[in-house]
Amino acid sequence: MTADKTRIARQFIETIPHARALGMTITEISDGFARIEMAYDERFVGDPQTGVIHGGAVSALMDTCGGAAVMSHPEAPAGTATIDLRIDYMRAAVPGQTIVAEATCYHVTRSVAFVRATATDDDRDRPVATAAGAFTVERNS
Repeated sequence: MTADKTRIARQFIETIPHARALGMTITEISDGFARIEMAYDERFVGDPQTGVIHGGAVSALMDTCGGAAVMSHPEAPAGTATIDLRIDYMRAAVPGQTIVAEATCYHVTRSVAFVRATATDDDRDRPVATAAGAFTVERNS
């Protein structure tokens, strides 16, 4: 992957307002792969009695990570947007732990990119959620 493409994908994701508000940090980006971390923050708790992060924050993390994976794919789209994202929640993330999303763009057609993603906390063997999505492919003319 070219340095320019990495820089562009990173800058794009880092300028998304909700990604900044949720404290998302890109920790790895390469050809069709992205890893983004979201540290635990009490502002994002969905259930005050348990301290569990709201599913909406987890879905935003997975969606953003999927878009980053698409933008970093070698068949470089100029931009992308989510068409469809199915998320299966497996369990609640453990309160206090960072949630890590990893996404892989595994296939790109003329107009659609396909992504698989997983979100985990410290227990990497038991996902918090998994996702499958389709994203637009906007090519430079």
